[in-house]
Amino acid sequence: MPAETADDNRRYRPEPTVLTALTSPRLLTREVLAGLVVGLALIPEAIAFSIIAGVDPKVGLFSAFIMATSIAFLGGRPAMISAATGAVALVIAPVAREHGMDMFIATVMLAGVFQILLAVAGVAKLIRFIPRSVMVGFVNALSILVFAAQVPHVIGVPWMVYPLLAIAIVVLVFMPKLTKIVPAPLITIVIITGIVVVFAIDVPTVSDQGELPRSLPELFIPHVPLTWQTFTTIAPYSLAMALVGLMESLMTAKLVDEITDTHSNKTRESWGQGAANMISGLFGGMGGCAMIGQTMINVRASGARTRISTFMAGAFLLLLVVVLGDIVGMIPMVALAAIMMMVCVDTFDWHSIRPSTLKMLPKSETFVMIATVAVVVATGNLAIGVVVGVFVASVLFVRRVAHFVTVERTIETTSAEAVARYVVRGELFFASSNDLTTQFRYTHDPDRIVIDMTESHVWDASTVAALDAIVTKYEALGTTVEITGMNAYTETLHTRLSGGLG
Repeated sequence: MPAETADDNRRYRPEPTVLTALTSPRLLTREVLAGLVVGLALIPEAIAFSIIAGVDPKVGLFSAFIMATSIAFLGGRPAMISAATGAVALVIAPVAREHGMDMFIATVMLAGVFQILLAVAGVAKLIRFIPRSVMVGFVNALSILVFAAQVPHVIGVPWMVYPLLAIAIVVLVFMPKLTKIVPAPLITIVIITGIVVVFAIDVPTVSDQGELPRSLPELFIPHVPLTWQTFTTIAPYSLAMALVGLMESLMTAKLVDEITDTHSNKTRESWGQGAANMISGLFGGMGGCAMIGQTMINVRASGARTRISTFMAGAFLLLLVVVLGDIVGMIPMVALAAIMMMVCVDTFDWHSIRPSTLKMLPKSETFVMIATVAVVVATGNLAIGVVVGVFVASVLFVRRVAHFVTVERTIETTSAEAVARYVVRGELFFASSNDLTTQFRYTHDPDRIVIDMTESHVWDASTVAALDAIVTKYEALGTTVEITGMNAYTETLHTRLSGGLG
């Protein structure tokens, strides 16, 4: 095996492994119970996202089951949860409304194809270009959105919801201090459900969110004409779904990497998401992507670390809705809402908004973070917020770097002649070299000048054009120009482009 491949395998090897968890009763119990908690939490979310997409609740539930179980084998980030999501539902909702269910499923499957193609093209590598300030904004914005989605479950409800909410929060906060063998969210669900059942308290339950399916998902082949018109109709929605899904999945994977201090294979995650969406479509599911809320329940609240928890989340979801639907329907929504709220509070980067942090960080970093949060919250679209955040960060970076170039002029007088020496320092590209031509004193210089490039680097044609303009102006005045000190890359670029840029 080549050394590079061996290093990659070691880098992406999860700790603990599935085999380790299977041979350790303690780890296996943790993974299975984490999957149970996530499976319970997925039910109301999947139903809600089905409503957003304009399809039957079972479409979202089946999609959540298929996505979770598929990505457990196909994905590159162990313990990450993928299922039907609100971001994807918003993107493809118009298809179901305007073109029907068959075109809707075809859209989901084509999105999976696009994601696989994007994975092959190496789109996962673009995650490295997302600045930390955008990542922090992404996490904070998603925490706000997920928290806001729970508010309807505690507003305008029977008054008994509020003491139940308080009990749930107390259990979630203090139970991990007593034991971590059983996840606190699972204990919370059992306690709150038990109180409601024993005392016959009338509060909103999971069954109020929509009817649960009573049968297994079946193979679904969309009946759509295989024509160019069909492709042009659904392709824009499929591409948007592919991009939104990949962006949310890769950002979530990066967040889990940081929490668990491990690496994950982003390229595998990309094509794994595509394959899972195609499988989801084949069984009549609405597709989806990684879910940061459920992933945080799995990884942070329940302590899961392997693919077992992801698979069990999907398996438990199917078992719960098909076999134990009546029991699951009794779970109060306030219990699930409390879990999600506490996960949001725990996920939000509070350090990023402390006065001491804001005072220490450059204002541009804070502005990028706030811009990302504002756009995501305003649009409800994570992809738009991240793109805007990266754009703002890029503009501010270019603006800052543009001021790092300096030109220092000295006059050297020898017995033969006077020479003006200009020392250029800094990285020269389209922004920083824009004013380069104004840094020279053409009519005040002697008959010979030297431009020393030893402490600079030329990156693009704009800078070569600027140097050509400087030389042209001096030659028009009869001045001899010598450019010295170019490094190998700069000299190669300058030699190839100089004089050919007009």
